[in-house]
Amino acid sequence: MNFINLIDSYKEEIIASTQEIVKIKSVEEEPKENMPFGEGPYKALQYGLELSEKLGFDTKDLEGYAGYAEFGQGEETVGVLAHLDVVPEGTGWTYPPYGGQIHDGKIYGRGTVDDKGPAVAVLYAMRALKESGISLNRKIRLILGTNEETGWGCMNYYFKHEKAPTMAFTPDADFPVIYGEKGIIVFNLEQKIDLSICGSTKLIDLKGGNAPNMVPDYAEATLEVEDIDNFDERYKEYIKDKNNPIDINIDNNQVKAIARGISVHGSTPEKGENAISYLMDFLGYILEGKCDICEFINIYNERIGFKHNGEGIGCGLEDDMSGKLNFNPGLIKLEDNKIILTINVRYPIRGSSKEVYEGIKKNIKGTKLELVEGRSDSKPLYVPKDSFLVETLMKVYKEQTGDINSDAITIGGGTYARAMENAVAFGPMFPGQPDVVHQRDEYISIEHLMKITKIYAQALYELAK
Repeated sequence: MNFINLIDSYKEEIIASTQEIVKIKSVEEEPKENMPFGEGPYKALQYGLELSEKLGFDTKDLEGYAGYAEFGQGEETVGVLAHLDVVPEGTGWTYPPYGGQIHDGKIYGRGTVDDKGPAVAVLYAMRALKESGISLNRKIRLILGTNEETGWGCMNYYFKHEKAPTMAFTPDADFPVIYGEKGIIVFNLEQKIDLSICGSTKLIDLKGGNAPNMVPDYAEATLEVEDIDNFDERYKEYIKDKNNPIDINIDNNQVKAIARGISVHGSTPEKGENAISYLMDFLGYILEGKCDICEFINIYNERIGFKHNGEGIGCGLEDDMSGKLNFNPGLIKLEDNKIILTINVRYPIRGSSKEVYEGIKKNIKGTKLELVEGRSDSKPLYVPKDSFLVETLMKVYKEQTGDINSDAITIGGGTYARAMENAVAFGPMFPGQPDVVHQRDEYISIEHLMKITKIYAQALYELAK
């Protein structure tokens, strides 16, 4: 397959294109004219379309929501669904999160692996097929979204205005092939509190997290303390007995308590360290009264705490296909005398959001907590293992990697694959690779980037020939 050999000649361009698009901070912002998700996602989309035109593809911009690049002939279309928006960068980076810098053979930056690097890889895989002159019976279309991380408004718009591909994959998860994805809901647990009856220590402010689908790496509480000396003594007792990363800043009688965790994707909360849970554990030690705040904190620590599968709060679902439910408290804030905890749940393929909500409501009955259901329910994805799509992609993976033992899998993550029929996730992460998605110092190695470009080229050929 001479198109595979062509890819090596594109190496410097692939690297440079990845660096350039990573430099665009494409976190969702306030909408502007023709920029439905803000300036950053729009700029990333324009870069992707301009690069596509430069590489010789036909392109279309769908009002700033999404766009596509395509080539070839035929009534049927093989689609690739990628996204150019990113989650917030968070804190603690070694290298600039929007620098696209190369260190030790790795390109660092938010979006390098989720999902800008893979999008660039697909573009150059398409270029290799086009420039090789190889005969194909189906068109190939790369669809570029700009709102995957926060709402999928891009895909909703796209599929209202364009015909869905015959089949598709998204380079936004893991190899070998993802044939099933758990259902996803985001909801709030809320409690009104009376700040005037908080004992000798009063909660002034509370906040933590960057997005519901990220394990929070930062959370803080601002407290008004009557007896600073006693507070400081109790703090020292706490950090002596606990391994929780809590820092405090004291300014007269006001204390800011800061918790730091390790951020990972919200679909695998067990791989990270939740800063909100660390902070709640500390506050539960410091605040020993019977006030509203203490009640909320105690419920959190007893029923959520450092558990990851919802078993403590009535929604510990599990099935034999996709395993246990994933439960991630991603955001917390104090607003208008109300604590709002935003939770991201991935429920099993054979489960339902109704089971989750009913289980939690039953668990919190009799408390002051209120469950506020989310506006959306992203249903589970399932494509049979013996389908043409899954079998073809598995064949390509095995031929390109030599890994003949791995099998198609299910995940808790939610990808664009569930936006249409007959679509699955395919890469870019290999089995055993470190999970850097949604984390500080996200990177993709140049070797990895080149390898997936070749895999995607063969995959597109096998699906479109």
